[in-house]
Amino acid sequence: MDEFEESMNTPPIGRARDALFRRLLDLVAMPATRLAHQDRNMVGDILLDMLFHANTRERKMCASRLAQSREAPRRLLRYLAQSSFEIAQPLLEQNEAFDACDLSEIVEATSTEHRLAIARRKVVAPSVCVALAEHGETHVVREMVTNNGAVLSETAVDKLVMRSRDESQLCELLVERLELRPSQAMAMFWWSDGITRRKILQRHSADRLEVIETCKDVFEIMAEEKWADPVARKALQLIERRQRNREALERSEFDSLESAINTAALEGMTSELAQEIGYLCGVRPVTIAKILSDPGGEGVAVLCKATGVKREFLPVFWAALRRPLEIEEGRIHPQFAMVAETYEILTVAKAQTTLRYWNWSLSAAFSSQALREAQEGGEPANEEAAFSTSQRTARLVFGS
Repeated sequence: MDEFEESMNTPPIGRARDALFRRLLDLVAMPATRLAHQDRNMVGDILLDMLFHANTRERKMCASRLAQSREAPRRLLRYLAQSSFEIAQPLLEQNEAFDACDLSEIVEATSTEHRLAIARRKVVAPSVCVALAEHGETHVVREMVTNNGAVLSETAVDKLVMRSRDESQLCELLVERLELRPSQAMAMFWWSDGITRRKILQRHSADRLEVIETCKDVFEIMAEEKWADPVARKALQLIERRQRNREALERSEFDSLESAINTAALEGMTSELAQEIGYLCGVRPVTIAKILSDPGGEGVAVLCKATGVKREFLPVFWAALRRPLEIEEGRIHPQFAMVAETYEILTVAKAQTTLRYWNWSLSAAFSSQALREAQEGGEPANEEAAFSTSQRTARLVFGS
């Protein structure tokens, strides 16, 4: 028999491999009741070794077959999920066997398409959300934030709030998330649009009534101690009913906060006068500077409502900032109309809570050294910097 005849009688190579591949895949896909755990793992190891030498068609067939298998060995699933997206897609979209560690590994090792599919999963664990947020791909982040099955940790929300500075649409999405804490919302307020700001003020400002009632005897104790304890004093300043600074009024050249506002309207808002108004309102210089320089102006409404400034003084304050009240005679300027409406919808208690959150966070005792270390190393310098709400919020507001 010559070589030609021998080659014609020899079966084509590959049929056995293909048949074995399919049999092994059948075994791996079997329900738990039909195949022992040890056998499944052995078969998975053999199949994985064959996949190293498989073509795209075979890998896609394997991934598609195992898309809904909870029993398949995880190492096999991870390998397929980290293959090209056309192979990995059905697993990333449907398979529920992956745990948070698996998905975090896939997030780090694969492409934007893989991460987008993970962001759309029915359930996305907190640690996976952090990993997705760190990559910062715009459409992936938006998919994750709009996915009710994604569980956002405080760390993930911090990262997203920071990112929202440069992506205004992200503010609109974040404000709808239940995980958004008041401190994070109050930080995001400063770069949100008018509609989002209103939602923040309505949803995240506490009225403090129960807190005040529970702690009312502590105020009497603190008064007996002449407010000497700085830790208790700082905490109670966030809780107490009173907003205006009576001690500052006694030292001021003005007989009331309203008098200072009138003077600013007549003579112009100088830096000294702005600081004096801040003292009379019971807020720090950095807080009053932020409020008065804010382009939106809703902060002025919050300040007036919190300090008991009557509605008729709102246009006086607005004029003091040299901002227009009308676009033409008889027609209110839309920006002032928004500010006036904000004043009307806020209760005094909620306005005070908002103002105190701002004052608390904007003036957080965050040393320049700690701030520098946090910026450079990504890690807080001490436990207060790591866990303090005011300091976490300060880092969000100032972009550090």
